Amino acid sequence: MDKNFRPVNAPGARSAGVLLHISSLPGRYGIGSLGREAYAFVDFLREAGVRYWQVLPLAQTGFGDSPYQSVSCNSGNPYFIDPETLFSRGLLTENELKQASMPKKSVDYAKLYHKRYPLLRKAFSRFDKTDAAFCAFVEQGEFRAYAEFMTVKKKFGGRSFAEWDEKFKFNDRKTVEGYIAGNREEYLFWQWLQFEFFREWHALKDYANARGVYLIGDIPLYVAYDSADVWSRPELFKLDKNRAMTEVAGCPPDYFSAEGQLWGNPLYDWERQRKDGYAWWVDRLASALDTFDVVRVDHFRGLDRYYAIPAGNKNAVVGRWCDGPKNALFKAAKKRFGALSVIAEDLGVMDDGVRKLLKDTGFPGMKILLFAFEGGENDYLPKNIRHNSVCYTGTHDNDTAVGYLKRQNPAFLKFVRKNIRAALESRGLSHSLRGYKNIADALLHLLFECDACLSVVPVQDLLFLDNAARMNTPSTNEVNWRFRLKALPSAADAARLHAFLERYHRL
Repeated sequence: MDKNFRPVNAPGARSAGVLLHISSLPGRYGIGSLGREAYAFVDFLREAGVRYWQVLPLAQTGFGDSPYQSVSCNSGNPYFIDPETLFSRGLLTENELKQASMPKKSVDYAKLYHKRYPLLRKAFSRFDKTDAAFCAFVEQGEFRAYAEFMTVKKKFGGRSFAEWDEKFKFNDRKTVEGYIAGNREEYLFWQWLQFEFFREWHALKDYANARGVYLIGDIPLYVAYDSADVWSRPELFKLDKNRAMTEVAGCPPDYFSAEGQLWGNPLYDWERQRKDGYAWWVDRLASALDTFDVVRVDHFRGLDRYYAIPAGNKNAVVGRWCDGPKNALFKAAKKRFGALSVIAEDLGVMDDGVRKLLKDTGFPGMKILLFAFEGGENDYLPKNIRHNSVCYTGTHDNDTAVGYLKRQNPAFLKFVRKNIRAALESRGLSHSLRGYKNIADALLHLLFECDACLSVVPVQDLLFLDNAARMNTPSTNEVNWRFRLKALPSAADAARLHAFLERYHRL
């Protein structure tokens, strides 16, 4: 940890962040990468006086392209490996680099899949497999299960492990190890992808930290069913004797969806995990804390109580609440690490148990301004936001601020504008509320002026983009996770953001 790093919720701390996932960076190769645009974005943040860059989960995506559904929870996404870095190391030719170019549009995952992995295989074919650092990385074994899983997955044409031949499905060690021994090159390819990803990631993180910019990363509460995590450690999850799920994860009807959210992830066997001191989860937190400076725990409320939905249901209306590990998990982690740099995503259905867990851990929770102005007294109004909070205009699951305003009918927009004006006046602020952009700009004033220890603006709201730039719409499967910037924010954007932070004492 950088010696200048302070906890986001340190007494008196007031800082700012920008939310932009790596995939949304601009560039020539179809998706954002850990290359020069990422470094340029760090420079933008430094120029603006921003202390935190928040990203979504970095893990390798699977079916559906969601960073919250990964083939391995601690993995890095091979799509983020920078082709230009590989070229600079002599692993790609100039012609191959040119052929890797793709339109500077939103992410087309289907085209990317068919184009990027062959390119990465060419780079790996030229990589020195006897490289000492690589050999040590493989020997360490952190990604053994991942590399085995991906190697065997290729044998079965990419199908879910539930459809593999029985001995592979049940991870019979003699069978799997024999297959890996005969397919060593494929196994090493998947190891190399993680080696290269984390080499590039830590170089970027070191660059950012040296410039006073710290990385906030997301750790999803759940893992995907078709993952190395479930395949290699089935005893940690609630599965039947055939390794099938009987109940799945989600959340009940709420602000985001009248039918709730049916995520379909396997549920943890928390009683089994309690017996070994939550070792798997503590190791997972260790990996996240090594990868990021601050970790946002997604769906934090599921650690107090979680919502279990019968497998096969078409929505999340019917389900039951079950007890999670509560603070016992974080006590085990703190026993190993000491203080934890964690932000709790405490949105959704709140009750006294979640509030107690938040108080017991001391972690800052989240406040969303787009939830604040639809009427009535609520925790998201700026006057109710306390220091031990991280405030956002919205998250990756929300409309953009401009998009939210545009989709309201005139009568309701007038009502929202009235409530925003009242919030401004209660904070001693005034601002024009004529037009979507002015209203969205007023939200930025409320965001940075409020008492939260950390205020984070999604890059879409900084640039006043509408819902064409929305990242994700919960409970839908189309056109999500594809947003990309056409260009990085400008020097004028940096100056405007710096003025906000100077005015509201967040530098």
